[in-house]
Amino acid sequence: MQQQSPPLIAHIIYSLGVGGLENGLVNLINRMPLESYRHTIICLKQSTDFKNRLQRGDVEIYELHKKEGQDWASFIKMYRLLRKIKPAIVHTRNLAAIEYQIPAWLAGVRFRVHGEHGWDSFDPDGDNKKYQWLRRLLSLMIHRIIALSLHLQRYLVERVKIPEHKISRICNGVDTDKFKPRSGSRIALPDCPLVIDDNTVVIGAVGRMHGVKDQLTLVRAFIDLVARHPELADSLRLIIIGEGPLRVQALQLLTEHALLHQAWLPGRSHDIAEIMQRFDIFVLPSQAEGISNTLLEAMASGLPVIATAVGGNPELVVQGQTGFLVAPQHPAEMADCLFSYAADKEKRLAHGQNGRRRVLAEFSMEAMTANYKAVYDERLGL
Repeated sequence: MQQQSPPLIAHIIYSLGVGGLENGLVNLINRMPLESYRHTIICLKQSTDFKNRLQRGDVEIYELHKKEGQDWASFIKMYRLLRKIKPAIVHTRNLAAIEYQIPAWLAGVRFRVHGEHGWDSFDPDGDNKKYQWLRRLLSLMIHRIIALSLHLQRYLVERVKIPEHKISRICNGVDTDKFKPRSGSRIALPDCPLVIDDNTVVIGAVGRMHGVKDQLTLVRAFIDLVARHPELADSLRLIIIGEGPLRVQALQLLTEHALLHQAWLPGRSHDIAEIMQRFDIFVLPSQAEGISNTLLEAMASGLPVIATAVGGNPELVVQGQTGFLVAPQHPAEMADCLFSYAADKEKRLAHGQNGRRRVLAEFSMEAMTANYKAVYDERLGL
């Protein structure tokens, strides 16, 4: 008797590149038991070499190369593809993909899931009434909606008016074996031109450099910190990992204030865990967030964190114990918190250790995978 293949999940995302959403998806697929589900990823745009992080060799990746704006042909492509591969579950993620629940419904997919991972750059506060109505209307054909933060869950219930029983909250998990504190003395980073040793204080950030990620606020805070505390200035370093239009503006600001020699902005990097082990302080300056993978990874790496008090960040950062929460777009307040850490090594270490313990207790990869599997199992009766 031929053994039946596990059910297929089609994960529909905008593109498969470097990002928290994409990282969470890859981690989920890598951790899900092989015998439970098969997976395919459908990119509305395209994939990148980020797909090489997938550890399973049976994951098909499709690229629809959607045109900018409303591309009606992409709906037809999606319908035909879903009819061809016959997934048991379709899982769309974020507003950019939610409309593709329509071809999933028309194609007769048995179980339809949607995930809200964070705010979009074109609607950073979720105020757009058109997008609220779009979510509400399409929720009628979605069986389960997953919110990655309590903030998003409340938004969906209170403002979008989706019934609470239809929503599950699942926080991202962190690979705490990969992201861990450094041991021993700090060694230089390959290709990094900065002088970094045990006497320097490295302020770091990781994320796409555009829109709501707002690394320019961090750059301005760094400039302010150096100006107000010349006694620390020579020991301070700034590293920002990520690509995007804000990178050019950040380099220009640093050049104008004669601080480019104390900063390194190399663009994209795939060695985030290794780089974080060189940081002393991690900063997330976003104007909007869901549950930030990168923030959790920094905490798992034993770093004290400074994050803006937006989205899911207050769910992760315990004020004055694992880090500090500051107002968005407020470089002076961020500079004050940076000084508090830069001037006090013991506080940095204590808050970093507290953050690591919090991640181990509440944000494990195992818990995340089990929670997603429970959602998928729910409707299929497994």
